[in-house]
Amino acid sequence: MTDTREDGRLVRGRRSREAILAQAVALASVQGLDGLTLSRLATAAGVSKSGFFAHWRDKEELQLDAIEWAARQWVDEIIKPALQIPPGVRRLLALHEARLRFYTAKVLPGGCFFFAAQVEFDDRPGPVRERVARALSEWLHLIERLAREAVELGELRGDTDAAQLAYEIDALGETSITHARLLGDDTTAYDRARRAVLQRLRDLTTDPTLLPED
Repeated sequence: MTDTREDGRLVRGRRSREAILAQAVALASVQGLDGLTLSRLATAAGVSKSGFFAHWRDKEELQLDAIEWAARQWVDEIIKPALQIPPGVRRLLALHEARLRFYTAKVLPGGCFFFAAQVEFDDRPGPVRERVARALSEWLHLIERLAREAVELGELRGDTDAAQLAYEIDALGETSITHARLLGDDTTAYDRARRAVLQRLRDLTTDPTLLPED
């Protein structure tokens, strides 16, 4: 027979852990992963400092779990909605647009957890850098795969360099978040990023009617 008190403790423990990770990702998007302090997270998540030690042995373990949580958020908020669009050039555009919507909705106070983490750990060897690099690699491979699908469906020209296109789409997404935050003009930055990718796809597509004109 299951001990309902034990089940209750497990549920509360899981909820506490998720609340802490949600706050960790939000704070890291502004302060960086190294800015995750025990007191700051405890206050933001509304838990005691002692509660942290039930979930994480050290700061690096917390950082790695925060990256995993952010990756799941990225899948739920950006990748899954885009994959509802039929495969081809429209799905490729939808993925970019979903990313920009994530930014414009200000889901995270710093805009983008992964861009912040990439800048912070690009030259710092160790498990955290490796996990951040893997996240970027998986994202680029996804964009490239969608581009290859569009080629196979005949919606992008056969000579399309899928890897190059993936690089360009990601670079425009990253540039948009930097310009929006540093120059303080979200609308212009995100609109330019969308139109740049749209024009690139229109130049490469075999059927421009598949894409909006603007």
